[in-house]
Amino acid sequence: MRPLLRLHDVLVARVVIGTVLLTWAVLTGLDLVLATVDELRSVGQGRYGMFEAVTYIAHTIPRRLYMMFPTAAVIGSLMGLGQLAASSELTALRALGLSRKRLAASVALPLLLLTGLMMVNAETLGPWAQRSGDMMKSAARSNDMIVAQFSGLWAREGDIFLNAQSGRERSEAGDSWLELDDVRLFEFEPDGRLASVAHARVAEHRPSGWLLRDVLRTRFEERSLTQSRVPEEHWESSLDAAALAANASLWRPRYMSSAELRQGIDYRRRNQLDASEFEEHYWGHWFYPLNVLALCLAAIPFAFGSLRSGGLGRRLFIGVVFALGFWLLQTQVVKLAAVYGFDYRLAYSIPPLAMLAVSWFLFRRRSG
Repeated sequence: MRPLLRLHDVLVARVVIGTVLLTWAVLTGLDLVLATVDELRSVGQGRYGMFEAVTYIAHTIPRRLYMMFPTAAVIGSLMGLGQLAASSELTALRALGLSRKRLAASVALPLLLLTGLMMVNAETLGPWAQRSGDMMKSAARSNDMIVAQFSGLWAREGDIFLNAQSGRERSEAGDSWLELDDVRLFEFEPDGRLASVAHARVAEHRPSGWLLRDVLRTRFEERSLTQSRVPEEHWESSLDAAALAANASLWRPRYMSSAELRQGIDYRRRNQLDASEFEEHYWGHWFYPLNVLALCLAAIPFAFGSLRSGGLGRRLFIGVVFALGFWLLQTQVVKLAAVYGFDYRLAYSIPPLAMLAVSWFLFRRRSG
């Protein structure tokens, strides 16, 4: 019985993993440098100093590794195979009877293992580290605001405490505003007694104050309580909407795990809210491994012959072209899905299927 992994698989995997890891480290390092320079603009706000900025950037590393991996995979694979082609090792493997498809499988296996690690990272360490860093940053920049991992955003306006579970910035017909979901307002008396609790399905920040929609208010008396429900209520407040918007970004779907996105989709559907942004990123998680595999398989045929005489610059150029072309295509298709309302699964399927078709065509052409 032949072993599943042969000697040539180990050779190809070792070279490919080495070049992918090196490319990955360079791309992520450049991204971290640019992020650090940008983060310096926030230093000095409240208690947010240089140490806090560096700590925050460190918390974003798992998320940046996840985002940079597809580009690193295609560039690193081309560099690794180009290295084997330049040293005639690919030619020797072909002379032993190995087909191009078999060599492509040798490349795909280590990439699938690394992709699996990134999928686990996207569900565990990445969201947790990003959220922890954002909470630390928000707490350091604002004394009247705190973000808790499980209870959402908390802010204070005099004797009123606001709690919101999620939020976003909206715009329509040239108008823009901050919108918070599942909002509770806790009003306290000067002696510390809870006076009332208002639960609003949505709170919108307008120039004249806050507009609360679908409000259920409970007032506490000494020996009784009363409840009233109104479709809309105006709340005059000087609470800084810009600061709230910055903290509401902690719930940006692109930083969530697929489980959190699924919960967000279900919540919005139950409350007749727009869930398209959550659906976009939810299916993006599931199509991530297919994207990586399709992108790399489409680029691999260039390693057979065309990269043999090309240098490092040519490999980098081809890798960057494939990566940029793929993500531009996918971004446009996903945006069309958001505009015209068709299934995101179809939108995420088109680019990788197109890349797999390109890969199949190139393999057939070079095999002829």
